[in-house]
Amino acid sequence: MKYDPIKRSLGKVFNRRPWLRKLFYRLLDLLLLRAWYVKRELRALARELRRRQRPPLRVLDAGSGFGQYTWFLYRLDPAWEIDAVDVKEEQIADCSAFFSTFDKEQRVHFSVGDLTRLEAQERYDLILCVDVMEHIEEDEKVFSRFHRALKPGGVLLVSTPSDQGGSDVHDHDEEESFIDEHVRDGYGVEEIREKLGRAGFARSEVYYSYGRPGQIAWKISMKIPILMLNVSKLFFVVLPFYYLLTWPFALVLNLLDLHGRHTTGTGLIVKAWKEEDRSGGR
Repeated sequence: MKYDPIKRSLGKVFNRRPWLRKLFYRLLDLLLLRAWYVKRELRALARELRRRQRPPLRVLDAGSGFGQYTWFLYRLDPAWEIDAVDVKEEQIADCSAFFSTFDKEQRVHFSVGDLTRLEAQERYDLILCVDVMEHIEEDEKVFSRFHRALKPGGVLLVSTPSDQGGSDVHDHDEEESFIDEHVRDGYGVEEIREKLGRAGFARSEVYYSYGRPGQIAWKISMKIPILMLNVSKLFFVVLPFYYLLTWPFALVLNLLDLHGRHTTGTGLIVKAWKEEDRSGGR
């Protein structure tokens, strides 16, 4: 199963006009349950950071992809300065062109970069990393780079698959993961806590997302459509009718997942804090 080609095809369609790209972001927000979790955490962290820090605050979108979370961060607080980094040149170029149409204050800066080579030191109050760590072999190196890049008291927010089937792996060795670009099947709760601790983070909080309701919703709203599109691009014509029938069910399931407590799940939401400056200064 090839996931990236489908994403690239969608990106090309919605990149033709700024209003189409904004529509694309809205559709991603509706379809991707992880976006619901991430945005909830970002709103809470924004309130926390506003209480503790003086503006302007600087944020890193580490692995910005299509730029949908950069767009959310940009609108979340007008005092935030945002750096967005991704390894894919075409996505950085597309995002830069899109943001140049309205970001007259130049609060957002896109650049091509490898997170294993992140050189920033005590630059950021918040680092966001969504669906990236499962693609990076040298994950502990990246966590260490994130820790160094954060200011004292800064926070890292990560969304990533868990080891409970986050890449939709199968039981048989001869079968591939549904999302075969991942270098690992997902993280265990204690595993990622230990890796963050070794990277220097003073404390961390980890909880499951995509419990049973979210897993069913993901299959309805994402897996089945992607499987259809892998068979033929002609299914793009069918998709609007498919979602008219299925989206109400997926919506209810996603809401149940977001507001429930899960003892297991195929996703993880991770927050990790760098130790405060004991002298009380910044």
